[in-house]
Amino acid sequence: MRISCFLAFLPVVASVFVPPNQHSDHEHLDRRALPKRWFQDEEHSARSLFKRATDDGVDYPTVGSAEWRARYPRDRNFDVDALPQEWVDALAEAVEAGRIPDIPRTTMPTADGNPVYPPQFNPVSINVCSTTYKCVHPEDIWDAPAGVFSSSFDDGPYPTSGRLIEFLAAHNVRTTHFMIGVHILAHPDEFMDAFEGDNDLAVHTWSHLRMTTLDNLNVLGQLGWTMQVIHDSTGGRVPRYWRPPYGDSDNRVRAIAKEVFGMDTVIWNQDPQDWRLAAGQTTAQAIHAQIEGWLQGPKTTGLMVLQHEITDGTVDIFMSIFPLIAQNGWEFESVASCVNDGRSYQNAEGSQSDDVVLADILALPDDDSDPSTTDSEGDPSETAGPNPTNTKLAPTLSATHAPLAPTPDSNPQSTGSRNVPSLAVQAWTVSLGLGAAVLLL
Repeated sequence: MRISCFLAFLPVVASVFVPPNQHSDHEHLDRRALPKRWFQDEEHSARSLFKRATDDGVDYPTVGSAEWRARYPRDRNFDVDALPQEWVDALAEAVEAGRIPDIPRTTMPTADGNPVYPPQFNPVSINVCSTTYKCVHPEDIWDAPAGVFSSSFDDGPYPTSGRLIEFLAAHNVRTTHFMIGVHILAHPDEFMDAFEGDNDLAVHTWSHLRMTTLDNLNVLGQLGWTMQVIHDSTGGRVPRYWRPPYGDSDNRVRAIAKEVFGMDTVIWNQDPQDWRLAAGQTTAQAIHAQIEGWLQGPKTTGLMVLQHEITDGTVDIFMSIFPLIAQNGWEFESVASCVNDGRSYQNAEGSQSDDVVLADILALPDDDSDPSTTDSEGDPSETAGPNPTNTKLAPTLSATHAPLAPTPDSNPQSTGSRNVPSLAVQAWTVSLGLGAAVLLL
């Protein structure tokens, strides 16, 4: 009986302990096809019934026009009572079906700290799985495939985006732009340059807020309005990926993005904190040396480096390290092109592809899903057990991922091995003691 208790306890130990400096804490990405697709195979008879097109055939207002701007919130704030009813209904249906975990909003005791959950909610538990606290959910994307430098830029578009886009085009490569909705309204020309340059357009929310601090309707609007302006401005393409500002997400926010809008969450595994350059808190030389060190390291796990297109300085840093990527044997790809099946949008292969399928931004119903797998009931402090959104894989803690330094995209207290790794080591130590005691008995 005592041996059985010890053996039953081993999965809990394994799920909590994360050895330092290894990537075995979660599955690494391989290229893989999605089980559900918006398109038919080349030989399918249905293809002859529909003309392939670079847009969905809908007549949208000209990007940058007054009519175009009038379709969206005028500034960083929006009225949740004025959200499109179909979005609200889709959210309500997902909540009623048990697909949106009932996790409370976080608070920010200090402006430069981490978001905090109520005491009974463990941020690294399987029921919460906060990315701020380096919980790696199996459906989130943190790493690129082996040998791949996956390129993306946050916070655009900005006036400086033009130089970046021209540089990418000159070298015949593309990137994934995680764009802020209000910045799209402010810089429509740079937005269109990125799109027409065949770069991937993804969501970085409407106004760059910490998502776990928001209620469900505000999360809905932050994602929905950004998706909508991208959809309406790209011939009807539906964004497939989003990245949370400050890397701040959890099972509730993740579920709204996926269940209501069909988007996958993208984080990162290396952060040079290039945004600090503008504030004089670092130097271009220091950032360059840091990235060069990663490029000279092992290729077993691909690089997903967080970069920004916010100033000439951050763009210059990318330009300076770009030649080193190939020189060190890395394959350069955009984030969207190197994960899953390589398609950048939910209803189109890419920004300039001719396979756009007419679709709105709400997710397709998933007939294969089981509502019970997203049940959030149970002890919110548990750190092992069935995954509330995926019964095949449980979330893990990352000792190697260091999201997250202060603004604009990082969290200050989760850098390096602070907080969670020490928690994991403590749990491991306690577990070893309990296990030894059982064996001695």
